[in-house]
This record gives sequence, C-alpha cells and structure tokens, in this order.
Amino acid sequence: MENLDISIEDPRWATLDFDAVALRAVHSALTHQNIPTATAEISILACDDARITTLNAEFRTKPRPTNVLSWPSEERAATGDGGVPTRPSAGPDGLIELGDIAISYDTCMAEALAAAKPAADHVTHLIVHATLHLLGYDHETAQDAALMEGIEVEILGKLGLDDPYRES
Repeated sequence: MENLDISIEDPRWATLDFDAVALRAVHSALTHQNIPTATAEISILACDDARITTLNAEFRTKPRPTNVLSWPSEERAATGDGGVPTRPSAGPDGLIELGDIAISYDTCMAEALAAAKPAADHVTHLIVHATLHLLGYDHETAQDAALMEGIEVEILGKLGLDDPYRES
C-alpha cells in the first residue's frame, strides 16, 4: 500500500516490526471493505502513553492513555443504528483520504499481556478497528457495535486470528 504513512515516535515498536503489522492490518481491512488499497491514504503514529494521553486530552477531553485513536478525514457514519456508513470516494487527485490513527505502545503491550495474547495479534486487531473507524463504523449503539465487531471478527479470521470479543 503506497499511501500508508507510518511515523514511529517510540523505538520500542521496532521489536514488533510495526510497519509490517500495520500494513497487513490496514490492507486486510480495506480489502474486506472493497476499498482500493492503491489509492487509499492513511497516516499512523506509533507512539507511547505520554503522547496518546496528550492527543486524547486534546481531541476527546479525556486526559488519560488509551490504546488507539482515529480521526476520519470526513464524517462517514451511517444515518441509522446498525447501518452501513457512507462509502469514501476519491478526491480530484484520485486518492481516497481516509484519515489518521495513533496507537500507544505502552497500553497495547499491557493489554496484550493481560489478555495473554501475542502482541502482534492485539495490535493487528486495534489497527483493523481504527481503520474501520476511518471508514465510518463505530460502536456507539448496540447495533453499531454488533456490526463493527462482526466485521472485525471476519477480517481477523481471514488473517488466522482469534475472535477478540469471545471470552476464553
């Protein structure tokens, strides 16, 4: 995917081969949603808890760390609960600007450890999740959550990963 811009602020991400994990996750999510990966644009910031806390405070007024944040380039949410979001379209330059993602090493690794999951699997899930947010999916209502989680499970299953919502 040519238009995936990855900025790694925290060098600990190198232990995970973050570029490969992110590319696989984004490519899988976009392909599943029939979005052409050659023209889709996404930026990902791989940071730490300090940085994501600042971003979370600035953009969501929640001054605490979180695992992943996303900023869609435009509003694509469905008009009704459980509905399919508006499909993104290409701009005059032929590119489909989807938005930005930030992901925190500290929180992701702590969550993976607590759930006894491989870190790469957990990070893959979170990037798939964030990519779906860029496409207009959310989990604000039970119907929206069921739709989004079902899509995540399908994508992860195609990657050979377990359902992250199933209790062990």
